[in-house]
Amino acid sequence: MGRILSIDYGKKRTGLAVTDPMQIIANGLTTVSTVDLWDFLQNYCKKEGVERIIMGKPTQPNGLPSENMGRVENFYNRWRKAHPEIPIEYYDERFTSVIAHRAMIDGGVKKKVRRENKGLVDEVSATIILEDWMSSHRY
Repeated sequence: MGRILSIDYGKKRTGLAVTDPMQIIANGLTTVSTVDLWDFLQNYCKKEGVERIIMGKPTQPNGLPSENMGRVENFYNRWRKAHPEIPIEYYDERFTSVIAHRAMIDGGVKKKVRRENKGLVDEVSATIILEDWMSSHRY
């Protein structure tokens, strides 16, 4: 078994989360600058044995694609072409940022930390995407 990695792709920053090698637990990995994402993922996947990538599909509450969908599709298609050995699939990411903010507040993360560390919400969002995907794919 290999790790499963999730991506909360943003215009400036991208949050990442990953499972343990047994695919039991999802943990936040990091937030990277989106311009550095490709290189980061290529290195990480090679080093850590990533088996699958789950990419948040940016959708509006009404089900229509969000303004970020074009950028996400470009990355998704580029990855599929360059790395057919590591499948990538979309997963609905609606409301993950709202849930991430709420989780951080409920977890006691101070307002100053939330304001100064904007990447933290992206990482938590990626973790929520991965946890949701995992729970919908367990038997």
